[in-house]
Amino acid sequence: MPRPISATLSLSALSHNLDVIRRFAPNSKVWAVVKANGYGHGISRIWKHLSGADGFALLDFKEAILLREAGWEGPILLLEGFFSASDLTAVDRYRLTTSVHSDWQIAALAEAQLSQPVNIYLKVNSGMNRLGFAPERIREIWQQLHALKQVGEITLMSHFATADSTEGVDTQVAVITQAGEGISGPRSLANSAATLWHPSTHHDWVRPGIILYGASPSGQWQDIATTGLQPVMTLSSELIGIQHLHPGDRVGYGARYTALQPQRIGVVACGYADGYPRHAPSGTPVWVDGVRTVTVGTVSMDMLAVDLTPCPQAQIGTPVELWGKNLPVDDVAAACGTLGYELLSALAPRVPVTTA
Repeated sequence: MPRPISATLSLSALSHNLDVIRRFAPNSKVWAVVKANGYGHGISRIWKHLSGADGFALLDFKEAILLREAGWEGPILLLEGFFSASDLTAVDRYRLTTSVHSDWQIAALAEAQLSQPVNIYLKVNSGMNRLGFAPERIREIWQQLHALKQVGEITLMSHFATADSTEGVDTQVAVITQAGEGISGPRSLANSAATLWHPSTHHDWVRPGIILYGASPSGQWQDIATTGLQPVMTLSSELIGIQHLHPGDRVGYGARYTALQPQRIGVVACGYADGYPRHAPSGTPVWVDGVRTVTVGTVSMDMLAVDLTPCPQAQIGTPVELWGKNLPVDDVAAACGTLGYELLSALAPRVPVTTA
């Protein structure tokens, strides 16, 4: 019998979430962001159920080629662009759209022998200070690109740092607006948070990522609870052991949990080698036998322990949900001081994945 842990993907939830996004941004085209192997869901498993999008956005050339060879003929955007001049051979062969954020990329384009012009996303550093050209250089850079025979359509692109917070997007929008004055052509600015909460940023293309998978860009499930978005991944396992603790008994590596009274705990076949966060503290929510309870002690490589006090009927073989349909991944992540993005994309290869 195989180890009882598995991840189940609701493919209907993917298609549903894309429909929700279109309702939020009805006048924009949609890049379905599938970087990090579809946020841990597996591009090869999910892409057909996101094929109602207008294009796919990702980072890795292998993932772009996978989509092309699987039959996707629409646009594919390389969010970080190409990493060396030699990559332009693949950009050309597989008809990819690439972001441009550095001068060396422009020089590489100028020297490239291409069969057709490449569509470009010109990245504006509007205040996040990751990739992109300084706003005062955008007109100069746009003119350089526009003059190249190797370049097709140019789209202005930027990324918001605080679209999911009370600070909002106004400061960055002002920078982008000034940088793009007098430049014709499409814009793509909105990430997941801006797609949901800042409709003025939608423009020609939106780039939803985490909300496609039914998790919150803010890290707080309640922020998307009324949107209709549905979780796609459910990580499940079972109880494989029961322990009866006396007051003073301790649990797990480092003996970081001590029972204060008689207590029944369950051992779950899930650990950090499966992608569950090792730093999850005692008190992290978990769903056991249809009841919300909590973890106790340190997460091991292959196991973790849960408090069975709220679910006295639970026995070996009782189902456990680590996150998913009944327990939002955002709630688990918040207890661990991280985001649902990290938990989903960290799902380990050894976890069997099924679709429903």
